[in-house]
Amino acid sequence: MLQRELANLFLADSRNLYKCMITVTKVTVTSDLSIARAYLSIYNAQDKEAVINLIKENTKDIRYRLGQQIRNQMRVVPTLEFFLDDTLDYLEHIDELLKK
Repeated sequence: MLQRELANLFLADSRNLYKCMITVTKVTVTSDLSIARAYLSIYNAQDKEAVINLIKENTKDIRYRLGQQIRNQMRVVPTLEFFLDDTLDYLEHIDELLKK
């Protein structure tokens, strides 16, 4: 549920605020539901680290908006942590090496 709702938030904001496409690839939640770690794939961005830093700066706003979406399903909105998921970049690099 968190992955879907975060994806909807990033879909709404990605064109205007982040100017790239952001996909939520995985969300893990601690056993006490206090921390959610979201792994993001970023496409069409010159500097992916800058986009992640911008997202981290807006974490409070994202958490508030997420809370508005899931307030009836979860009692507590977890603290959000965002990480860059570079799995696809790694796979592309492996493909390039295999083609050589």
